[in-house]
Amino acid sequence: MLTANNPLDFQSRLTSVDPEVRRIAVMNLLDSDEDDIEALLLAALQDADGKVRAEAARLLEGYETHSAVAGLIRALEDSDVEVCEAAAMSLYELKEAPMGDGLLAALPKAKTPFSQAALFRALRELRRAEAFAPALAALQAPTVEVRCAALGVLGYLKNSAALTEIARIAGTDPDPEARRIAVGALGFATDLALVTPALQRALHDVSWQVREEATVTLGKLLAADAIDDLIAAMNDPYWQVCIKAARSLGKLKARAALPVLIDALGHEISNLRKEAAIALGEVGDKAAIPALETALKDPDPDVRKLAQLALNQILK
Repeated sequence: MLTANNPLDFQSRLTSVDPEVRRIAVMNLLDSDEDDIEALLLAALQDADGKVRAEAARLLEGYETHSAVAGLIRALEDSDVEVCEAAAMSLYELKEAPMGDGLLAALPKAKTPFSQAALFRALRELRRAEAFAPALAALQAPTVEVRCAALGVLGYLKNSAALTEIARIAGTDPDPEARRIAVGALGFATDLALVTPALQRALHDVSWQVREEATVTLGKLLAADAIDDLIAAMNDPYWQVCIKAARSLGKLKARAALPVLIDALGHEISNLRKEAAIALGEVGDKAAIPALETALKDPDPDVRKLAQLALNQILK
């Protein structure tokens, strides 16, 4: 009787003329007693059928070896999009910094924007300093996916030498997603004077997602010089922006924001009322007590709870 753990069974199925049989055999490899599963998966990456190759690429996610990384890098250039995407996801899951050697070596050889972007995404969390120069150069790439992936690398590396270029992308890139990622990447800055003007300009971006990211980053940086800008952002037509602006004003303990935060306690969006209550508690000004006491009767129980917590903060 043939079983999943029978080597002869596996060999026959891995070489079957039926591609679906081969694909299922590849899927079952991880539960088998085969001696060298990685080698079999790498061999399956060369299969004539794209679905078999894609399955092998997915399962190689757990093999952080130089041979597995090399195979997945080659698969980024596969003619089948599903295989490319599976290889990219497996590379993205790499956690061991030494595996970055293969990724770095492959960058100059990457033939397509997809491959370049996939390699940068895989390098991001590995935080390899050697990725800084190619990522900085990739900010000039014509393809937005490459620019966005390179921005991710630079944001993780936190090298201040990139801030000027990141700020440029934040204000001038034609793609709103690239601008949004760049705005978020500015959050590692220690020289606020260098990045605050770019973030203040981003608060007026045509994309609300960019404006939202700018409010978050300014709060993360505790940029006191931008308090007036954040107060103005409380009047943004998108409540999502207002929520993040309220959160940042709370972090900054901005007493000047009391009027807009108190107004936000009456907003129709309950999530904004919640955030306003939290922020007023962080600001800690007793002038907010009457408004917070009124909020104790809010129809949303979470708003009432947060209003009480804010009052406790102020009165302690």
